Amino acid sequence: MNVTHLECALCGLTHEANTLQNLCTDCGKPLLVRYDLEKAAKAFGDRPLECEASLWRYRDVLPVEDPANIVTFGEGWTPLIKADRLAARLPVRLDLYVKDEGQNPTQSFKARGMTAAISMAKELGATKVAVPSAGNAAGALAAYAAAAGMEAFIFMPSDTPRANIVECEQTGAHVTLVDGLITDCGKIVAERKEAEGWFDVSTLKEPYRVEGKKTMGYELFEQFGAGTPFSAAAGGSSPLPDVILYPTGGGTGLIGMWKAFDEMEQMGWIGSKRPRMISVQSATCAPIVRAFEKGERFADEFENAATVASGLRVPKAVGDFLILDAVRASGGTAIAVNDAELVAAVKEIGAATGLFVAPEGAALLPALRKLITREEVLPGESVVLFNIGSGIKYLEALQH
Repeated sequence: MNVTHLECALCGLTHEANTLQNLCTDCGKPLLVRYDLEKAAKAFGDRPLECEASLWRYRDVLPVEDPANIVTFGEGWTPLIKADRLAARLPVRLDLYVKDEGQNPTQSFKARGMTAAISMAKELGATKVAVPSAGNAAGALAAYAAAAGMEAFIFMPSDTPRANIVECEQTGAHVTLVDGLITDCGKIVAERKEAEGWFDVSTLKEPYRVEGKKTMGYELFEQFGAGTPFSAAAGGSSPLPDVILYPTGGGTGLIGMWKAFDEMEQMGWIGSKRPRMISVQSATCAPIVRAFEKGERFADEFENAATVASGLRVPKAVGDFLILDAVRASGGTAIAVNDAELVAAVKEIGAATGLFVAPEGAALLPALRKLITREEVLPGESVVLFNIGSGIKYLEALQH
């Protein structure tokens, strides 16, 4: 096992790694898993990865000690699709790609986080897990908990897409619909978890979902031509895209990729150059954009949050400072688009690529156009759009 400890992302306080924990016991901020990366780098160099077509190919920088505890449906290693016909619709020439997370089990990138979180919950002895969710995280938790033989308790806003609700019910979860937002659902979990014996797997309120999500960064490293085994990677010369656009609700995917790039640099696979990280939100729920524009490190709760892209309807992100730190350190930005733009973009992306993307992923196209106009994305750059899930989950939002 290469895990050394858990570390608070804000104050740096060290926590034990071999027990179920949620937030930092001192400041209440997220805990991150730390590894012996020298040992991990050697382990990567000693074995090929091609035979394992899932995110568990990166198990030397994932937290599970006993492989028997891994709960997996083969998630990860999603395709990076060259989107030339879509790029031709833009005002400048770009090397444009779509990383299609809709091809994960449970049809979203949330499968990445839940395979890690539920595997660790199993390893550390949890039998009941709970989560507040705007939709896709609930579906993933229900599936992985069922596979692990755990009870899942899920709290979702009552206007969550119907597909997500049915998915959870059909995979055995206890589903409670709440008249409110995901933050209201989170309060219920926090209030009841101790008495009910639930392990809270809310976004960034436990250390492991981000570990599954970070594998998107490792995959980009391979898919942009680094190749394997990693012992052949030349430090400082390995490719990554120039720009990554990421739809940001809780922001765990963006935070995770930033963590992955840091780990890869420490292992000698890449240098200090990073992709510019672009956080994309809905104009009617844009706490990160507002904080970025004000130059603030923490984001105030966004009042009256509302958007048809349910995954973006997160009025207060636990990892707000981690998102903003990564965006600024990368030379990136935070940008908002309106619901009409992102809904129209679902069809435009579909017609140009054949991908039925989630509204959250579709939001990246109008955001990209705005960035081109502002000359924040330049001709000839390589750009990755992260489609975080399948549009099939959002039929109500797209039938108008």
